[in-house]
Amino acid sequence: MNPGALAVAASVRSGERRARAVVEETLEAIAARDPGLHAFLHVAGDQALEAAAAVDRAVEEGRDPGPLAGVPVALKDNICTRGVPTTCASRILEGWLPPYDATVVTRLRDAGAVVVGKTNLDEFAMGSSTENSSRGPTRHPMDPTRVPGGSSGGSAAAVGAGLVPLALGSDTGGSVRQPAALCGTVGMKPTYGLVSRYGLVAFASSLDQIGPIARSVGDAAALFEVIAGHDPLDSTSLDAPAPSVSQVLDAGVEGMRVGLVAELVDGTAPDVARRVRAAAGALAGAGAVVDDVTVPEMRFGLSAYYLIAPAEASSNLARYDGVRYGLRVDAPDVAAMNTATRTAGFGPEVKRRIMLGTYALSAGYYDAYYGKAQRVRTLMIRAFDRAYERFDVLLGATAPTTAFRLGERTDDPLAMYMSDVCTIPSNLSGHPAISVPFGAGDDGLPVGVQVLAPARGEEQLFRAAAVLERAAGEVRS
Repeated sequence: MNPGALAVAASVRSGERRARAVVEETLEAIAARDPGLHAFLHVAGDQALEAAAAVDRAVEEGRDPGPLAGVPVALKDNICTRGVPTTCASRILEGWLPPYDATVVTRLRDAGAVVVGKTNLDEFAMGSSTENSSRGPTRHPMDPTRVPGGSSGGSAAAVGAGLVPLALGSDTGGSVRQPAALCGTVGMKPTYGLVSRYGLVAFASSLDQIGPIARSVGDAAALFEVIAGHDPLDSTSLDAPAPSVSQVLDAGVEGMRVGLVAELVDGTAPDVARRVRAAAGALAGAGAVVDDVTVPEMRFGLSAYYLIAPAEASSNLARYDGVRYGLRVDAPDVAAMNTATRTAGFGPEVKRRIMLGTYALSAGYYDAYYGKAQRVRTLMIRAFDRAYERFDVLLGATAPTTAFRLGERTDDPLAMYMSDVCTIPSNLSGHPAISVPFGAGDDGLPVGVQVLAPARGEEQLFRAAAVLERAAGEVRS
């Protein structure tokens, strides 16, 4: 397995290693392992080697190439990358080459990172297993009969398999944290508005947020600091400096108030619940004050999410009409062409959510469904506010089970939706959360525990995550 991102960057910046050699090794690893994994939809080999050469020139000329100098990074294929196919794993965008870079891509390149390719996902980020991709599923890096989670399954699998040290995903209902937990990696959803969404293909605009996936908390912190910060190109971007989290990784949790959330433990598999309780014990052992807490409003999160997110998706995906870009299926008139294009271009899960969202927004049903779901969202935000009056962070499971088998839930949408029951509340509230690997379940597959914090609470989030990471190898269930 390749060294971590910070180790790679340090060796490249010092001249000990050349960025080109790092990228060549990464491309060789992808070529050797990815045919059985299918984490990547597109490998940008030539562009990556050119970017690595530019980093090497900067080092040779005595210029600072950036904090992620020469570090290979994979991007979920719903993040626009100039001149590189960006398809959202959908037939309707096959072959589309964005004319611009997403803000996070620009910031990665400015930091010296090297984009090596685009990763697989559930089509338009709608799913929890990466089985909804038009290009076929990604497999779990430890067990090819299992799913890697979703929708950022390709990114999580690529990091979990050691193909790249860093990746970006998007998190609308847990799509960074849940696959990170299943693949044994660190995955973090920032506070809504802290990372620019400019260039992220929209699913549900009030919920979407780009986040880092890494093999360590320190690497995730470094990637977060590179991509976070105000962006005038994103109207929802917070106009304030992003928190500096790397400097607090060794601060510990002495005196930190931690709430163990009943709703994020009860109802999970017994082996997952044991790991979460062990994590609570580890934080207590490190000096935190741990107490039980209940946030009963969380039980409405799944229902509210599956009205709000499809409603916003229905609106956002209306742009794929066969006229402006993407797939076009010819027909006798515009209406027939539009229908034929969308029928051929969208997969079953995307169609299901578009229809659900359109219904929820339709005349006569808006107040009963979408409006009520937004009121429930407000109730949940107020419930979190009350919890954070007592606690600095909250703790629970990231996913209710370890990685499930391929095909196990594809015929049962509700069972698939339940995969995100622990992560959705943070998207509805807009608060940050992070998943940290904390041992294994009874099947030997990774279990992730989740730390939640109030808006702009990334510093206490990473403090707790760092302690959990150090404890993970020492604590036994």
